[in-house]
Amino acid sequence: MPLSNSPAWQQFIAATLAAPRRGEQLRVLNAPGLRLDLSAQAYSPDLQKAEAALLEQQGFDAARACLFDGGNANWTEQRAAWHTALRAPQPPARVAKAVLAERERMREFVRQADAAGRYGSVLHLGIGGSDWGPRLVTRALRHGGARREVRFASNVDSHSVADAMSRLDPHDTLVIVASKSFTTTEPLANAEVAMNWLRDAGVADPIKQVVAVTANVEAALNLGILPDHIFQIWDWVGGRYSLWSAISLPVALALGTDAFDQLLAGAAAMDEHFRTAPIEENAPVQLALAGVVNRSVLGYDSLVIAPYDSRLYHIVPWAQQLEMESLGKVATADGSPAGVPTGPAVWGMSGTDCQHTFFQWLHQDTRGAPVDFILCEKPDHAYARHHELLIANCLAQRSALLRGKSFEEALAETSAIESDPGRARLLAQHRVHPGGRPSSLIVLPHLEAYTLGALLALYEHKVFTQGVVWGINPFDQWGVEFGKALAKGIMHELNSQQASRQDPSTRYWIDAITRRP
Repeated sequence: MPLSNSPAWQQFIAATLAAPRRGEQLRVLNAPGLRLDLSAQAYSPDLQKAEAALLEQQGFDAARACLFDGGNANWTEQRAAWHTALRAPQPPARVAKAVLAERERMREFVRQADAAGRYGSVLHLGIGGSDWGPRLVTRALRHGGARREVRFASNVDSHSVADAMSRLDPHDTLVIVASKSFTTTEPLANAEVAMNWLRDAGVADPIKQVVAVTANVEAALNLGILPDHIFQIWDWVGGRYSLWSAISLPVALALGTDAFDQLLAGAAAMDEHFRTAPIEENAPVQLALAGVVNRSVLGYDSLVIAPYDSRLYHIVPWAQQLEMESLGKVATADGSPAGVPTGPAVWGMSGTDCQHTFFQWLHQDTRGAPVDFILCEKPDHAYARHHELLIANCLAQRSALLRGKSFEEALAETSAIESDPGRARLLAQHRVHPGGRPSSLIVLPHLEAYTLGALLALYEHKVFTQGVVWGINPFDQWGVEFGKALAKGIMHELNSQQASRQDPSTRYWIDAITRRP
């Protein structure tokens, strides 16, 4: 039976539409490393009961157990999605030896590099899940002091890797090639550029300055990378969930192994909360259900991420990949469509820049979009006044989206400055804010490795829960794979000039670029 026709779903819709106006009840959940304020989301005791019934109908408890036990959570590819094992203090017995060994190998590599004073800089070559996580963490936490400069290059456009290499000393740079499959075009193409850069600079044996992080050890060996410079990840870890593995080698090199361990600890604490907290107090589950209400019942097409902390600049693209690559699909376990709108588009920007970019649309568009506000209580700078301004702006924007401004309120304002009643009424129309816009507020006490790990795990489990509710697999990415396959065919044509069947526009540009008559 499609989700849309199920009894629990119908009850869920009815309870959502009958819920009182948002903001009438304070609703703050405590979770490891953060607090989650859902006061501006739909809520009522009846909706809470409907949520529990919906989760039960969709087999949430069994799906969550499957995730933590290493079952086939990634059921289209018939393998586990066991990223929780990577950050567990004591991983599950089936993978404990491998996980702990690689964790210790990474620590030892960093210890030796620190002791020898090697590698003043690191060039990290990955894309997607092999890039956004480490990029986010190093950018967010470097305020505590970075031991090494880390540069990231992901795009196959060589301007990206050229910019990353600029002003680095090739004799003192470690190159990390991060690719789960070790067949991904972008990191391998950029690795070739980096190797030539090392050779051209006169590095005697460039391969000794190259490290691989991959599930395909044989391919890394075939490239000539030394065995003790190859760090393993596994097929049971999805790329966008791989931050907790040796993919974070640049994090450990830049911030130290203690910071990496605290990142794992924060995520592991959120895992335990997600696994054991009652549904009504479970932060990832409640954040997920609020998203289901907004997307599948109220029809919002997108979700805005607005971190009011410039250090979290990269959390927007990280969340874009996590959410849109995981939930941008409709097929359920039996191949039938979910029957309801699923994953929203995710976009955003850090505050207060976002207020001067797209918040006008959020306030006065006919629909707008839900917003996740992220805020830190305490800064890591000495400018208390600046942080007060940041907090005030974040809370004010959220309040304005919720409260809105009626025509009568706007008319009172304009009448105080306009003597002409007609003009006052005209201007009042322009100052009306619909209000009632949903939002969530995530508050960290302080931005540090532990709280950041908890925040990222919160979003991971939110996405998993939404996948269970919608009946879709959040761990595959067939849309991405389709585009990659087509790119290989076009690349073959560009190289060989052997034409194949293409749509007219693609055919035109292949011919134009290769100068075929």
